[in-house]
Amino acid sequence: MRIDLFTIVVDDYDPAVEFFVGVLGFDLVEDSPSLTNDGRPKRWVVVRPPGAETGVLLARADGEHQATAVGNQVAGRVGFFLRVDDFDAAYERMTAAGVEFVTPPREEPYGRIAVFLDIAGNRWDLLGPA
Repeated sequence: MRIDLFTIVVDDYDPAVEFFVGVLGFDLVEDSPSLTNDGRPKRWVVVRPPGAETGVLLARADGEHQATAVGNQVAGRVGFFLRVDDFDAAYERMTAAGVEFVTPPREEPYGRIAVFLDIAGNRWDLLGPA
């Protein structure tokens, strides 16, 4: 058993792909046309960190209810965790690419950590080795 995908609701596909692929360095696994349940066009967009098994389905908000979830999918908590082997290199690369960090790097018993925001405003932990 494994988790294959989880969804992040975004305002639009292309800026989200640019952020996750161009800025964070994820792989674009799939970007295919699709249809909503009532026949309107949408896309099936999956990104994944290199070497990871679990992917992120980038879903464009469909309607007001979903639009309210953009950037607040876990009620303002850190809900996503990106583990890297070289924290300093990842932090420097991401900072240079304009990623917004909302906390400075700090040491915790489980590793080096800094909180950043994705394109939608969701909080992520960047985690490195202790």
